[in-house]
Amino acid sequence: MDFKRIVITGAPGTGKTSVIKSLEDSGYYCFHEIIRTMTLEAKKSQRSDSVLSNPIEFVDDSLAFNHTLLKGRLAQFQEAGNLKNDVLFYDRGTPDVLAYMDYFGQAYDVEFKEICKQYRYDQVFILPPWEEIYVQDNERLESYSQAVDLHIHLEETYRSLGYDIEEVPFGTVAERLNYIVKRIII
Repeated sequence: MDFKRIVITGAPGTGKTSVIKSLEDSGYYCFHEIIRTMTLEAKKSQRSDSVLSNPIEFVDDSLAFNHTLLKGRLAQFQEAGNLKNDVLFYDRGTPDVLAYMDYFGQAYDVEFKEICKQYRYDQVFILPPWEEIYVQDNERLESYSQAVDLHIHLEETYRSLGYDIEEVPFGTVAERLNYIVKRIII
């Protein structure tokens, strides 16, 4: 069966989760962001003062953490073959791992980039930083200026891997949903 893998990416606080939920409510199959679960698990085993930072900054082995994250996203990518849907959305893709590692100045082995090159998505939509809706919380740990920097890293990483990125304009969740759905390349 032919199907399309479509990534919805963007820095924290750009409205990705709301768009993903709206896509699901509209009947699309969506793979959820797995780092939120990993972050909660990592925080349970850490000091109480570490819960205010990104898990990449406080885990004992950031390379192992990111390797687990990459493998989780790869498993989502591969799971698509078992589904009967013709359009599949991903709340972040494998290249997001590289972008975050670059942002935090972390080295990664060649396997990370090779996985991102080998397992390719059909389309990538990026939601830009939007200060008016940005809120920090227990899982969104970055400041707005950090979110802007992460956005730049995400764009650079996807482009370096040969992706054309389509920026989703600001608007209501419904407007953003319609923008994406109308641009799905079948």
